[in-house]
Amino acid sequence: MVTVVGKILGTLTIGATLIMTACSPPKLSGDPQTPYHPARPPVVGDILHLPTGTFVSEEQMLTAATDARLVYVGETHDNPASHRLQLTVLQAMAERHPGRVAVGMEMFTPAQQDILDRWTTGELNEKEFLKKSRWYATWNMDFAYYRELLVFARDNRIPVVGLNADKDLVRAVGQKAFEQLDETERQRLPQIDMSDPYHRAMVEAIYGGHSQGNSMLDGFLRVQNLWDEAMAESIVRFLDNREDDSWRMMIVAGGNHVRYGYGIPRRVFRRLPTSYSLIGSRELDIPESKKDRLMDVEMPDFPMPPYDFMAFTEYEDLPQQEVKLGAMLDDSQGKVLIKGVIPGSAAAEAGLQEADIIRQFNGLPIEEAFDLIYEVKQRQEGDRATLILERGGQTLSLEVRFKALPPNHHAK
Repeated sequence: MVTVVGKILGTLTIGATLIMTACSPPKLSGDPQTPYHPARPPVVGDILHLPTGTFVSEEQMLTAATDARLVYVGETHDNPASHRLQLTVLQAMAERHPGRVAVGMEMFTPAQQDILDRWTTGELNEKEFLKKSRWYATWNMDFAYYRELLVFARDNRIPVVGLNADKDLVRAVGQKAFEQLDETERQRLPQIDMSDPYHRAMVEAIYGGHSQGNSMLDGFLRVQNLWDEAMAESIVRFLDNREDDSWRMMIVAGGNHVRYGYGIPRRVFRRLPTSYSLIGSRELDIPESKKDRLMDVEMPDFPMPPYDFMAFTEYEDLPQQEVKLGAMLDDSQGKVLIKGVIPGSAAAEAGLQEADIIRQFNGLPIEEAFDLIYEVKQRQEGDRATLILERGGQTLSLEVRFKALPPNHHAK
């Protein structure tokens, strides 16, 4: 009897082995970032659902994406097409979830929240908002990229939430290991997880695209983690402070904080497991004049799609090219002093000189550098303005004709 049973079991074992061998799945190979290749190469204007390789309309993307409680929209900071995409998403969220939508922005910090609240309630005009938020000092991008988004938020009473870490804390973390921070600095830190291998690989790849070498890599890695953890903490804090869980948020941040999900999204989910969608863009048409803005970075092959939805765009310029005076300014002594003039700039052609003190711009008093910067930002190429200045104890009047400077110049 034992022998018969043994033969039966042996036969079953052999049969099972044969069945498992015959039914074992084939080994599949492909690109995990695009597991289903689209039927054709994408063109400018297309939107691709990366997990399925399906082209969708803008309406289809918005319907699917706004199902989620959090919608992350990664941006190319200086591409107007990225910012139009953000505005489109926010408009769709506001229409679908009226009175229950906020926009979280990398460009601001919680310390600026009172200013943001005063903006969205209409208490501040644009000039007051830019001045009090110190926009040009903290973000240093042309406000025109973000104006339509922020005006829509203001006009529709949509809360704008400052997400990022304060610059002084960022500087400290970049210079010192976490254990070397003083007690006050450590208390300001969010909970930081430095163990994500994908995030580290991304940071190392980006750092390798800079010219500083590897000596400061650890500080760079700490700062990148601080940014993502601080923004995640700010998002969760806002949602936790709402009266119910029906609130939604669109998050605006640079693509490297969003794509692949290991930056802000994973860190939010660690704190607050909730639904989210990732939307990004990719420039297919890059003008020759913008190719010098691209970093020479070889990114790792990550085992997941970078976004749920990818919009394919052109790398555009603002409709009106930014003009600059072409002078370095110093207002640390209670007056706006010219510290240097760029050769060939509007300032140089008007006759401005180092040590000049600017007093008026078209009759408006200039009391600090922002006053002059803001007025210059309102001008277009070819516009003229009259500057009243002091030079060697004398008062002079000079006419300036504005023109653009190459993008690499940092003068005002």
